[in-house]
Amino acid sequence: MLASLGGYAAASRFLGGRYVIPDLVPDVWAESASAAELVRYPQKAELILLTDRPPQLETPLRYFTTDLTPNDAFFVRWHLSGVPTSVDTGTFRLAVDGHVHNPLSLSLQKLRTKFEPVSLVALCQCAGNSRSFFEPRVPGGQWGNGAMSNARWKGVRLKDVLDAAGVKPGAVEVGLRGLDTAPLPQMPRYEKSLSIERARDTEVLLAYEMNDAPLPMLNGFPIRLVVPGWYSTYWVKSLSSIVVFDQPLKSFFMDTAYRIPDNSGAEETPQQLSKVTVPLTRMSVHSIFVKPSPNEQLPAGQSYTLQGVANDGGSGTAKLKFRRMMEKPGAMRRSVPILASTRGGCGSCRGRRRQKAATGCK
Repeated sequence: MLASLGGYAAASRFLGGRYVIPDLVPDVWAESASAAELVRYPQKAELILLTDRPPQLETPLRYFTTDLTPNDAFFVRWHLSGVPTSVDTGTFRLAVDGHVHNPLSLSLQKLRTKFEPVSLVALCQCAGNSRSFFEPRVPGGQWGNGAMSNARWKGVRLKDVLDAAGVKPGAVEVGLRGLDTAPLPQMPRYEKSLSIERARDTEVLLAYEMNDAPLPMLNGFPIRLVVPGWYSTYWVKSLSSIVVFDQPLKSFFMDTAYRIPDNSGAEETPQQLSKVTVPLTRMSVHSIFVKPSPNEQLPAGQSYTLQGVANDGGSGTAKLKFRRMMEKPGAMRRSVPILASTRGGCGSCRGRRRQKAATGCK
């Protein structure tokens, strides 16, 4: 059965051992009030357009008033323009090979029935989230605050799949590759790797559902990697190949891209770039306001309930600290319990306190 981005051939049920996705025929393309800033792709609500080749679509802030981001509002970020637009779910196979005793070729049916299903909530966040606010400006997609989304993921443990393949002694990394392709032969493929220890973490999943539904095509159908607490550069979409290596993977997206200075603050200046870098992995503590929204006018002299979201780097959030800014030097700090917390996920502050600024998670 063929599932396609354009909706030429898709079905809406799990039939005969083949898992297929709902009809993807898009609605009429939206004309937004903000010219070309908002667009509607198949299976998607109106999202903020950064680029269309490859698709980079940002989630509007209004969707962050709930703990889980709706699938149609989930942000989209691809690196290569050869984005998969259709997947034959009957013939699709996930290859697992390399430094293993028993190479595997797993159908979607086998993946769903031969391994224990696991469900967890985790925040997916682009490493460039909020980049447009950086000073000095840095190259890359100029995201606002919406290059992140939170979902409940269901799938199988990567560890269980590796165990079924029988990893040989001496394995050091697990390489991951999806169905997306580069537009030119000389361009590097999008490949990432995890250390064998990280790959065996029981929270790292091969997810085939998000928010109790199949993954949208633009978010990695039929399978994507979920690495709680780490930036989404490792969350390989439309995963098709898992290779166990007995030496580190040599890849542009590991050796050159997504690296940070190897110092305590990951700091450098344009005048003095760091000579030693390490791969960017764990998410930094991050918090934003959702309400009031940008340019929203507030009534003078009346109370207002603020709303915002915050995330940690995967260790779990204990509490949020708020700061009320004073006209005079000094600040009054108040701590309030977090209302929702998940490992590597998104803690949502529902604005139970009328404070002025959030300082983040602790």
